[in-house]
Amino acid sequence: MPKTQVRYVCAKCGKTSPAMLGRCPQCGGWDTMREEIVAAAPTPDKGTNRRGLTGKSSPQKLSHISGDAEERLPMPMAEFSRVLGGGIVPGSIILVGGDPGIGKSTLLLQLALDLGDHLDVLYVSGEESERQIKMRALRLLKKEGGKEPALPEHLYLYTETNLETILAQADGLQPDLMIVDSIQTMYLPGIESTAGSVTQVRECSNALRERAKSSGMTVFLIGHVTKEGIIAGPRVLEHIVDTVLYLEGDRYQAFRLLRSVKNRFGATAEVGVFEMCENGLVEVANPSEAFLAERMVNAPGSAIAVTMEGTRPLLIEVQGLTSPSNLGNPRRTPNGVDFNRLLLVSAVLTRRLGLRLAEQDIFVNIIGGLRISEPAADLAIAAAIASSMRDVAVRAEAVLVGEVGLSGELRWVGQMPARLREASKLGFKSAIIPRRIRKGEPLPKGIEIIEARSLREALQLALVARDGSSE
Repeated sequence: MPKTQVRYVCAKCGKTSPAMLGRCPQCGGWDTMREEIVAAAPTPDKGTNRRGLTGKSSPQKLSHISGDAEERLPMPMAEFSRVLGGGIVPGSIILVGGDPGIGKSTLLLQLALDLGDHLDVLYVSGEESERQIKMRALRLLKKEGGKEPALPEHLYLYTETNLETILAQADGLQPDLMIVDSIQTMYLPGIESTAGSVTQVRECSNALRERAKSSGMTVFLIGHVTKEGIIAGPRVLEHIVDTVLYLEGDRYQAFRLLRSVKNRFGATAEVGVFEMCENGLVEVANPSEAFLAERMVNAPGSAIAVTMEGTRPLLIEVQGLTSPSNLGNPRRTPNGVDFNRLLLVSAVLTRRLGLRLAEQDIFVNIIGGLRISEPAADLAIAAAIASSMRDVAVRAEAVLVGEVGLSGELRWVGQMPARLREASKLGFKSAIIPRRIRKGEPLPKGIEIIEARSLREALQLALVARDGSSE
């Protein structure tokens, strides 16, 4: 009989240890080590220990391998296709991660309904019954007039958690695409650990990867973490899969961002924007216009920034509010902005411009539930805070782009022409940007360019006095 061993595996990062540890030495998480029983595999005969995609591959010369680009499967959802790099690559394995209730299952069921008319799609669920999935599908396809929608002929549902049984069914059906919802509910009977453990998640993902590469079947995995974070999250799978997508957004807001953080077949950092509606996730063709739809023009504390999400420029409204504080340590409350970045901008406004922010609570909010991290929004954040502090409005027709330095200077940011073209397309007349020192790509002509060397100069140009002139 093979000897069994006990080891401890971190539920967050997958670090293994022979002894129980209160704190994981790799990720620093407390109380994340889980006990697992590992059965030693019997020693194979010489020449039979062969593990791989097919077990029959052999070395080939690179010059003899066909280099033609593989044709991608077209997708009706343009935003999803953008994030994947132009479509689905056959034989790839794609992970879609996100918080519970954010819309991962809805998004992939919509994808299955769209592709089920001309491709064989197998939707495997370990969390819902066939009846529940069909009810959700009918809701997503609901049409006006109350007529029963037509369901795709080539979409198959299968509720099972035993991965060996699932792969056997896939071998018989031979679908073009398989969706697994979710990878944390799958298990292999030969592994003595519960479904959702780091070992089960890793081995199930490896088995699906090998099947995808050997058969050409595309596999979508849904990965999630519980609110307590007690099971392995999608980061455990990042080295196994070809593409990692995260569905982000505030669950109390309508907008969702599908972000690519790893893609072997396309660019990373691409973003698709969706809006959660009654009939599921709807693509937002012009996100900037949607984010600015409810903007109150000429209101103090509001500024427009242009941020880059991958290759796409987005215009967002930055709101700032200052309020006298009764506390010894005034609060700094960011929503959608990095906390340390807010502290930096506040310190520069206090030290270089003389604003008495040490006695003020400061609140900064990004409208629409978005989260921005690039420093190009520094100027807009500073303008929103100064506008609220002085109770004057920022120029309504202007966008503000620039990084703020500790000396109060403005620094150039990348992809400025693309940002300005997007602002001009949405009707903004002027842009306040850092003064360019080095020559580069010419800026667009359809918008007035106002260059400023320092934050003080930029705010003088951006803030409108009560008589309508610049301060």
